[in-house]
Amino acid sequence: MDIAYISALSALAGSVVGSATSGLTTWLSQRFQAKAERLAHEMLRRQNLYRDFITAASKTYAEALLVNEPKIDELIGLFAMISRMRALSSPRIVACAEKVLSKTTSAYFQPNRTVPELHELVQNGASIDPLKDFAEAVREERPSFSAI
Repeated sequence: MDIAYISALSALAGSVVGSATSGLTTWLSQRFQAKAERLAHEMLRRQNLYRDFITAASKTYAEALLVNEPKIDELIGLFAMISRMRALSSPRIVACAEKVLSKTTSAYFQPNRTVPELHELVQNGASIDPLKDFAEAVREERPSFSAI
């Protein structure tokens, strides 16, 4: 075989290997980036849902401590958010959210609290925060980018 052919074949093989490596690297990089973007989007969806639930549940629970007449539309909103959590979140978070809803509805059937009574409960260290377990579960569930 002629040396010119060997040199041409070597150059051609080097070009093929180089372009294949470059293409593979680009494909892997884009795949990693797309996965990271999907994870970031999913985290943002959950954060927004959890933020909205905490805001609505806090308001509804505070109202339940002070009045006995529930606002059905607010309770339905909490039910709807919990249903969305069933599709997006772990069973532990859903269970904590259901516990918040249970405490909130139960508060409507207890005697109304006055502002001084609420102040006294807080000063005595009584836990009147039904969202504590929920917030802790959310914090523990946060995925890390190392899972990518």
